[in-house]
Amino acid sequence: MSSLEVWYTEHGRHDLAWRHTTDPWAVLVSEVMLAQTQVQRVEVAWPRFMELYPTIEAAAAATPGDFLIAWGRLGYPRRARWLWESARIVAKSGWPDDYQELPGVGSYTAGALRAQVRDDPDAIGIDVNIRRVVQRVVSAILPDPAVNVAAIRIAEPLVGRDRLLALMDLGAIVCTPREPRCKQCPLEQRCLTRGLLAGETRAKQAPYKGSMREARGTILAALRTDARVEASDFDPQALQTLIQDQLIEVADGIVTLPRV
Repeated sequence: MSSLEVWYTEHGRHDLAWRHTTDPWAVLVSEVMLAQTQVQRVEVAWPRFMELYPTIEAAAAATPGDFLIAWGRLGYPRRARWLWESARIVAKSGWPDDYQELPGVGSYTAGALRAQVRDDPDAIGIDVNIRRVVQRVVSAILPDPAVNVAAIRIAEPLVGRDRLLALMDLGAIVCTPREPRCKQCPLEQRCLTRGLLAGETRAKQAPYKGSMREARGTILAALRTDARVEASDFDPQALQTLIQDQLIEVADGIVTLPRV
């Protein structure tokens, strides 16, 4: 076994609930939730969501408003709308060969699905953790295609699902953004930077207080407890952006969650 394989076997996050299934719907839900949310919050949200919508058929029978209520305070609620739209598409036409045909699914999510659901030996999605590990090991800021090639080489002989999850977990647990634990890293002897890559940047999120995200969240929070609220009670710009994202409906001054 390679050093990375040994490390993953002993220290990987095997207890995460969504790691115990290869059902494409369950994996898609987990990946969409994890895209912009901390693992700890998804550990609570994913089981609850899957209890409500365990299958594509159950999800497709719901309304987008139902999904938004189930989504709760995970943030970036457009993701819930995309999941609902994906469920409707798959229920009608089946799973596409290319997951990127589904709403909101980009190259990372598509690669992660192929690796976890199909155990595709050629598939690997590049999330922020994997990108950080790979670029530190090779000591270069790389474009996506080069990261893919390097990740496959670095993780050998791991392939498919195990390769994706091993690199992802290594970035989340050991090769962290600010304080990498290089002495605990199975790739330390191969790493050209030992955790210090010149040119690495970490984007800072704008403060939530007073932001458009807060204004939008206030509206959706109200609708999760009251099916109808007065439009005049809320920020007009926030209302407009939610209408554009198909996350609310407004008629005669009354705001409701969408039915279709």
